[in-house]
Formats: sequence, structure tokens, C-alpha cells
Amino acid sequence: MTLALHGIGVSAGVADGPVHVLHRELPEVPYYPIAATAIEAEVRRYQGAVDFARTQLRSVGLPSSTPSDIAEFIETHLLMLDDVTLSERPLEIIRMEGCNAEWALKLQCDALCRVFDEMDDPYLRTRRDDVAHVVTRIQLALSSETPQPHEIETDVLVGHIVVADDLSPADVVLLQHRGIAGFVTEFGGPLSHSAILARNLGLPAVVGMHGVRHLLDEGERIILDGARGVLLANADERAYAFYRERAEARRRSQQELQRFVGTAAITRDGEPIELLANIELREDLDAVRASGRHGVGLYRTEFLYMNRAMPPTEEEHLTAYRAIIEALDGERLTVRTLDLGADKQIGSGRSVASNPALGLRGIRLCLNEPNLFLPQVRAILRASAEGPVEMMLPMISNLTEVQQVRNLIDLARQSLDRDRLPYDPDIRIGGMIEVPAAALCAGVFAEHLDFLSIGTNDLIQYTLAIDRVDDEVNYLYDALNPAVLKLILATIEAGENAGIPVSMCGEMAGDPRYTRLLLGMGLRRFSMHPSSLLQIKRVITECECATLRAKVPGIVREGRPEKLAMLINELRIDA
Repeated sequence: MTLALHGIGVSAGVADGPVHVLHRELPEVPYYPIAATAIEAEVRRYQGAVDFARTQLRSVGLPSSTPSDIAEFIETHLLMLDDVTLSERPLEIIRMEGCNAEWALKLQCDALCRVFDEMDDPYLRTRRDDVAHVVTRIQLALSSETPQPHEIETDVLVGHIVVADDLSPADVVLLQHRGIAGFVTEFGGPLSHSAILARNLGLPAVVGMHGVRHLLDEGERIILDGARGVLLANADERAYAFYRERAEARRRSQQELQRFVGTAAITRDGEPIELLANIELREDLDAVRASGRHGVGLYRTEFLYMNRAMPPTEEEHLTAYRAIIEALDGERLTVRTLDLGADKQIGSGRSVASNPALGLRGIRLCLNEPNLFLPQVRAILRASAEGPVEMMLPMISNLTEVQQVRNLIDLARQSLDRDRLPYDPDIRIGGMIEVPAAALCAGVFAEHLDFLSIGTNDLIQYTLAIDRVDDEVNYLYDALNPAVLKLILATIEAGENAGIPVSMCGEMAGDPRYTRLLLGMGLRRFSMHPSSLLQIKRVITECECATLRAKVPGIVREGRPEKLAMLINELRIDA
């Protein structure tokens, strides 16, 4: 009888092949005291383990054709090995506590993970996985663990589907080089570096499939559906035939997408739609260019602040923005101002908030600490003199915040005037609609801002009171919940009434399941991960906005999940 297991599909595609179960459990981290005369030897042992881990990562053989955004994942882990939090702080613990290196590393890892666990931004919170992966690599070096099969040059894994507890980005790259067909992990989420990397590599992947390693045998043949998050074991020939047909259809579809490179996104009834990209690094623009000319609808600036003792200076901000403006070659850049929370404050002595997601974060933190905010504002204004730039404010919840920010922007303008530094006096200032209060008052915000952008990731979570990276409740995360749809529609209508553009930069914008619905709601600016641009463009060219718009009122009024699903499905068929 066929066994069907379900997880979170994070990278579309179908694979079938034998299982390789990756067992890498670390033994229980021991504690034992170190004699005073042996402390420095223990320090050297830890330093040797870090050096060995660094050598392992550098030996990951990335071919010259590897996109820079993929190589960046490996570089991130190398930078973490060099960061004082892992290279120096465990040494201090060894000396102060008189303990063994494994225990010192565990204490430091626990402290770092607590900080990441209490971050409010889901994407940044999943960066704890990178800490855990790097720490695991050091612990394995300390325990003299023998290399795993995928870390040895061999072809034994060709065509296999790897099943593991979790995988680091380096693991994913190595496994892909070894010719695996896909992978499944017990832990992880859609925003982890490994999940993003799997999508970039086109490797079918499912995460969050708890207990899967104990349900499958080494060498057992399985089918993996990376889009639906399904694994089938002991499947019959009909199932294999069905998935072979799906895999072939996907291959043809991916080839067909190439004809949309460089074409305009226009619906069948002539509505032009603006497609933009979400980026974090200058290197992300390589993937954007592969889809044609697109502006940036969301540039996350948080990583300018991470892994450093002091905030970036105005000049550091400006250098980063200039590099992106130059690469965009005239396309628009929308810079989201700092969206860190008090739990991530650089150089702050403030204690961590009991609930950071509802605490001093985003624009609230910036208003509370203008000395942190104003250098970024000045840099964004200065960048606007060198290309089309917009400024976007995260996590707004009331009009007073917008007015206070505008006052600070005016102060920044005055200081630039005194310094005789150029900027665009007409730079557009927008706000992100991420909390229900902002969506309900979108009409008020639209009167005081130049554009609005819907951040669906947070909007859905705050509306439904669930954490989508918590795999105990993320099954409740539902973009089609009637309350969510009403808030999205209200925001779009507020922009229409005020005559200002409304974009969407959350993951919903890059999901083709929702494109027709969003077009019918009136959305005309979509910002998404670069890998989704061509697929969304294809859907747009197949649609008629007038037909879709006529169906939206009935969809938004519908409260029954099964009826709502049927109406959404009809959109795909009729328009």
C-alpha cells in the first residue's frame, strides 16, 4: 500500500529515486572542567576546529558558472566563522568557565539562537538555521567525525533523494554536485537559506516532514513532489506514470517561460502590469536581469546592520545604494528603511522585549532612535540624486508615525541643503501595509503618502495570530482567509480612491495561484523574488482584468472555505 507523507513544499519539481538517509546526529555535548594549565591548549583545539571547518567550506567546489547569489550562501557561513561571536566569544567562555571547547560552543550557540528566536521578522528569524549549521560543522570537527558521503568526491548519490534532519546551504550545494534528484528534511521552513538555494538550483525539495528518517529505508524508491510537499513510498506504476507526465510538463513549461524574457507584462485586454523584484544584495540583480529589465520594489537593508558591532555609516549606506542604482540602469529602486526590532538593536544594552513581534520594531524603533535612522534617511535622499529612488517605511500603524517620519525627512533635507549635497526634492515616500490597523486605515495613509505596498507575509500572520515559521501552527497560515482578502482589497481600493499606486511585495505577489485574484482586486504592481518574474508574467498575459474584476465581489464575500476554493479555481479556468 502506498505511504503518503506531507511536509512543506519549498522548491517545485518532481523527482523519483532511491532514498539516501543522511544520519549526522551529534552526540550529547559533554561538559568537563579543564585544568588551568590546559586552558590554552583547549583554546588552540577550538581554534583548530574552526580552521578545519573553514577549510571544509572553502573546499566546496563551486563551478565557475555558479550564479553569484548561490555562492553568497557559502560566503555567509565563512563570514560567520570569522565573526567574533563564533571565533572569539567561545574562547572567552573557555577561559572564564574553565570548560571544554564543545561546552563553550554550545553555550554561545544557545545564546545566539535565543536572540534569533525572538526576532520579529520571519525571514531574519530563520537565520538561526545558519548559526546552527555553522556550529554543527565546528562541533563535528571537535568530535573528529568522519566525512559524510556527500563531502567525498563520489558518484554514489547520483539520482538519490536525500532524507535528513536538516541541511546547510553548503550541504545543498555539495549534494547537487553529487547529482542528487531532490531532498527532504524533517525541519526547516520556506524562508531558510537552504530552501531558497534549492529554488535557485531548481532542486525539488520538501521541508518540515517530521519523523521521515524513521519511516523510510535506505535505498527505498520514493516519489517527491516539491510543489505540493508530498512524498510517496511504495507507489504503484500508475503513480509513477502520473508524476513522470507532470515532470515532463514542468520541463516544457520552464522552457516556454524563456519567451517572456524582456517582454512587457500586459493582460489580454491591454492592462499594463508592473513587475518588480525583491532583493537583499547587489548580487540578486543577476537573477533579475535573467528575466529582463525590472525595477526593485523592495530592497531589504537589514543585512547592512548584521554581524557588526556598530551601525553602518551614511557613507556605507550610500555605497551600497549606488551599486544597485548603477546595476539597475535607470529602473526604479524602492528602499525599505531599517526593519530591525529592539531585540536586534546593534550596540544596545536594552533587554529583549517579552514579545518582540509586538514591540519596538520597524519604524517604531527608528522613531525612538533617530540617530540610528537619520544616517540611512540622508543616504537614501543622496542616492535619489543618482537615479529613480523611492523610500518605503515598514510597519506603520498610525498616522502620527508617518507625520513624525516626514518631520525627520525634512530635517535630513535641511542638513543636506546646508552641506550642499544634491537629492531629489520630489522623492516618493511610501508605507508598508503589514498590520490590520494599517489596512483598515489605508485611506488615511493614502492621503499622506505617495504609494502603499502590501506586505502579505506579516499581514497574514498578524491577522490570523499565527507564526508561519512555527511548524506547529503554520498549517493555519492562509492567504485566502476571508479576513485577509478583505484587508488586501480595502488597501487596493484606498490607493485607487486617492490616486496613488499600490504594490504587493509579500510572497503572495510571486505565487501564480493568486495572480488572477489580485488582478481582479485591482493590483497593478507586483514585487517578488526574481525567480518568479517570468511565471507571473505568463499568467498575466493570459488574463482579462475586466472579467476577473467582475468575479471578485463574490469571492471576497464568501466565508466558506470549500466554496471559496471553488471560486478561486474558477478564476483559473475562466480568465
